[in-house]
Amino acid sequence: MQTDALQTPVAFFVFRRPDTTRRVFEAIARVRPAKLLLVADGPRADREGEAEACRQVIDIVSKVNWPCEVIQDFSEENLGCRERMISGISWVFSLVEEAIILEDDCLPDPSFFHYCQELLDRYRNDGRVAFISGSNMVEKSTKITDSYFFSQTAGIWGWATWRSKWSRYDRCLSDWPKLKEENVLAELFDRPEFVTYWTEIFDRMHDGTGPDTWDYQWVYTLFKHGLLSIVPRVNLVANIGFGEGATHTVHVDSRFMGSSRSMEFPLKHPSSFIPLRKLDRLRFEGMLPPSIPRRIANRVHRVTHKIFL
Repeated sequence: MQTDALQTPVAFFVFRRPDTTRRVFEAIARVRPAKLLLVADGPRADREGEAEACRQVIDIVSKVNWPCEVIQDFSEENLGCRERMISGISWVFSLVEEAIILEDDCLPDPSFFHYCQELLDRYRNDGRVAFISGSNMVEKSTKITDSYFFSQTAGIWGWATWRSKWSRYDRCLSDWPKLKEENVLAELFDRPEFVTYWTEIFDRMHDGTGPDTWDYQWVYTLFKHGLLSIVPRVNLVANIGFGEGATHTVHVDSRFMGSSRSMEFPLKHPSSFIPLRKLDRLRFEGMLPPSIPRRIANRVHRVTHKIFL
């Protein structure tokens, strides 16, 4: 693994979880990034103890003990997941051209950072690649010799992108009605259940009845522009946020709680940009709710909505 100091800016998003925040912050500190952008949401007034938890989180991330430019965007009021993430990421890219992005429950292997840094440099001017993911939820089925593969979409449990790609983000799914009428999802997916799944999601996000999140809109942006993401051969980021205190992943689900492993260097790059659709299908199958009553399907949907992006 590379051990030189990290030059790529790291953006760290935090809220109210001192325990997970401390572990992720320690992982960031080990690679000593030259620039750290801290984004925090404020406490909700009706949640007992949340103001104190948020204060503890701010105290943790304020203890930067290596040479580093630290820039802060701390909200005193609670903006919610959607608005805090969107405004925070947009703020990050108002200041830097590219960044590695971590949330407070995404614990990266140290190799994740240099993997992202190398690929940000390699694909910086390539219009085909939208972002670099650190997550691989189908690692057991990833039988490749390259260090990573291309995908229609990927996980946002640790990821990296460029200002130029984030500028295309469409939070309102502005032209979804037209694309839906043209049945464009049927051109992307060969299985009708995938088309149905994404159609229902995009309908809800467009009409404002969807969950308080930002990532479905990012998926939509990728689909709309035909962009690819990069998925590592091994899972580089472990989600340590399942259970009590989580915003979305409140129900423990062993399918998505894989441990992280280290990436081997030097990276071995794919010889083509062809996405591995078999692995995409496996990931999509894992996020589909089973054919059981809608009340149970809705619960599964809430749990998994942030897992698959």
